[in-house]
Amino acid sequence: MTKAARNLALFDLDHTLLPTDSDHEWGRFMVRLGIVDETSFLRAHEKFYADYKAGTLDIYAYLRFALAPLARHTRAELHAWHEQFMREVIHPAMLPAALELVRGHQDAGDLVCMITATNAFVTAPIARAFGIDCLIAPMPATVDNDPHGAYTGEVDGIPSFQEGKIIRTEQWLASLGLDWTSFPRSYFYSDSRNDIPLLEKVTDPIATNPDPTLRAHATQHGWRVLELFEAK
Repeated sequence: MTKAARNLALFDLDHTLLPTDSDHEWGRFMVRLGIVDETSFLRAHEKFYADYKAGTLDIYAYLRFALAPLARHTRAELHAWHEQFMREVIHPAMLPAALELVRGHQDAGDLVCMITATNAFVTAPIARAFGIDCLIAPMPATVDNDPHGAYTGEVDGIPSFQEGKIIRTEQWLASLGLDWTSFPRSYFYSDSRNDIPLLEKVTDPIATNPDPTLRAHATQHGWRVLELFEAK
């Protein structure tokens, strides 16, 4: 049995800790570098993004679309591009309020994890930049399941999206010898209507820069609303 931390603190990423959507920005970045065709990629990407905001996204169809470009390039090329993406797009968007929020839970001795529906290729370096060691995210599949192998363009396992975030969180906690009852309090910070299932699971749901649907739900249920950034 792993010794439990003081509390559990879960963080969504896009529009929660970042005032933007990292997956959306990665798509725009690939267009800018000529990695994908601008017209066809942006048309499909905008449709998927609209579905996400409406709560109707087919997560498996979206992940196949988002991960397909990874399968067409070497890991070395992708790594170099992502380093540039971090420098030019992500680091300037990492605001003090979000960094301080994460650090406050860490300083309190809480078990901290980032949980996002954006794939781990995009988000793992971002989690590290926030100083968060644990990341739960959709995992890009690799050839022969080699962690250092080429990407296949498919997703490996259950995506951490909607109810999938609960499943993936409970699997992670179980791997540590823990469950929800291991913590006096559990926090989840999210902006999205898609995260209402996990928000309802924790003891302290915090609607963070919430979209209109989540804001209304939070108000109805008396949840805390936190504004880290300017209104969207």
